[in-house]
Amino acid sequence: MTPDSLIIGFDRALRTLTGTVTPARAVPGRELPEPALEPFERRDAAGLMRVNHTGEVCAQALYAAQSLVARDTDVRERYAQAAREEEDHLAWTQARLAELNARPSLLNPLWYAGSFAIGLAAGLAGDRTNLGFVVETERQVEEHLTAHIERLPASDTKSRAIVSQMRDDEARHGAMALEAGGLPLPFPVRRAMRAAADVMRAVAYRV
Repeated sequence: MTPDSLIIGFDRALRTLTGTVTPARAVPGRELPEPALEPFERRDAAGLMRVNHTGEVCAQALYAAQSLVARDTDVRERYAQAAREEEDHLAWTQARLAELNARPSLLNPLWYAGSFAIGLAAGLAGDRTNLGFVVETERQVEEHLTAHIERLPASDTKSRAIVSQMRDDEARHGAMALEAGGLPLPFPVRRAMRAAADVMRAVAYRV
């Protein structure tokens, strides 16, 4: 952990929480027309995209913390690459929220702080446990993104295109961590991760 890495981490947190992230890739589905949604469909789509945006806030915190304490330089670079792609997700979901006339979660600073602490704990347990945490996190995220694709209004092809690309990226990040030597996590840890994610999703959907 160096002064430079701390400065980079602070800058990432600031950009994440102020919404000043610029995507490297174009928004999926940008060429699609804005769908005509019923009010209840728009509210549901906005709630789901707010959850996804909050998930990306958490991902930025997790990767920043895990990279900060990773021992292996190759592992650290893998985290950096994944974090750059997650920045695209953050920007895409933020843009879609704006199109839906909705706001991000008011609790994003809290979600970021909690995820950063969890990422530090995972990182301090060692690189292979750290990577295993990524594998399990991305597996659970992939599951919930699939559920969101099924739940989003069929006519909201713009939101569905974003979530579909996010799911593909998350699957690749999980495969990367597994290939790098991630260890399976104990069942109680995996269950606790799911419970924490369930709370985040339920709250972020509304607040």
